[in-house]
Amino acid sequence: MSDEVSNGIAGRNGVVIQKRTGDGSGFRTYEIHQRERVGESTEKIKPVELISENYRIDPYPVLEILRENYPFYRNWLSNNYWVTRYDDVTSIFGDDANFESRSNAWRYGAYDLGRDLGSELTVLAAEEALLDGRGNEIVAQVIRRMLARPDPDLARDFAAEFAMDLLCALFAVPEALRGQFSGHFWNLRRGLSWRPELQQSGKRSIEALIELFEPLLQRRRTDPADDLVSAMAGLDIGDREVEARDVVATLLERDYDTMHGALANLWFLLLTHPDECVGARADERLMKLAYLETLRHSAPVLLAERFARHEVERFGRLIPKGALLICSAAAANRDPRIFSAPDRFIVDRTDLCQREARGQYRADGLATGIAFGLGKPSVHPAVPEDRARSRYAFSRDMAVTASMMLSDAVDELSLVGGSEPSLRSLSVGEMHTCWSLPVQLK
Repeated sequence: MSDEVSNGIAGRNGVVIQKRTGDGSGFRTYEIHQRERVGESTEKIKPVELISENYRIDPYPVLEILRENYPFYRNWLSNNYWVTRYDDVTSIFGDDANFESRSNAWRYGAYDLGRDLGSELTVLAAEEALLDGRGNEIVAQVIRRMLARPDPDLARDFAAEFAMDLLCALFAVPEALRGQFSGHFWNLRRGLSWRPELQQSGKRSIEALIELFEPLLQRRRTDPADDLVSAMAGLDIGDREVEARDVVATLLERDYDTMHGALANLWFLLLTHPDECVGARADERLMKLAYLETLRHSAPVLLAERFARHEVERFGRLIPKGALLICSAAAANRDPRIFSAPDRFIVDRTDLCQREARGQYRADGLATGIAFGLGKPSVHPAVPEDRARSRYAFSRDMAVTASMMLSDAVDELSLVGGSEPSLRSLSVGEMHTCWSLPVQLK
């Protein structure tokens, strides 16, 4: 036997997998993961179904097959692993020792774009102050515009308009630049897709947004206001002052899909469940529970990506270093092991508020259920007095406030006769929401 074979393990195909050295360096080659494929059978599903038109429109039937039959699914077509059971998903998402998330800038390959300043305490405090001070005014403006339209649509004229107006207020975008900003922002978001043409369009919009924010940032240096750009302009961190590239980097990493998507999905579910709608419109507490149930039942952000920091064994499989794990919120949030009647939309369900798996208690405002667009749960057992409310609480409070103000503004709210609203993604991997919700208002 050769020295090479004696120092390693010979596979059936003749490839030798070297043993680990005593200092812990190195890891086994990808060949061992290829050998896992031998004898593996997943006859109930084909990998192409995860990028199919059916999945784009309604992912839940395919995800149910995965969750109940192949909870840790090796997708050879896309070279990744799908994790679909609630406890498994939360274990991966909460395990920073073995797994990591990567930024949106990484997905663009924009490694030198700038610094994400969204978690700076000064910036969080500015966001809280703006939402508390101007949030209701922004909602009222959106509702007035919608009521003036001959064909009001809650998805287009309420959810999308409110989310964009709020974003423009936070980032000090003047009304004259709103159209330009919103167009580039949508390109930015859609560029996170796997589609090359969308990525290229997103990269062009990054440069356009840097150019747009340069004069806005300079103006806020001398004339600060209650917005995030002013807060960032006043930061003194690192060896250089904050630049427009930092503002765009912060914008790129910001969650937008939850506010837009969850608000549209909330009203889609309420209007298609009239009995639940009556109670939620009459009681703010029930509206809050309806929002949380929406994040569980019809999350706009369907999944989160995690990457193995090093070779690690999990769920009886050897996961190679750098492997991509798809943590599916859509599948986990309908896990019958956690939720009773998981496919039903139940506003006041009794199994929603409980302690998170892995001991992560969401004291900052989000009940059990995974909403990846909002990020990870707070590490704080309660919100310290010197910290602003979390973005969990920001999104929840603004969505509930906006919904209650809409309910107060109209006596009767119903779907236009003959309309058949539905949830779907524009392309696989993007926000899963209701894009059209025509209504009759009185």
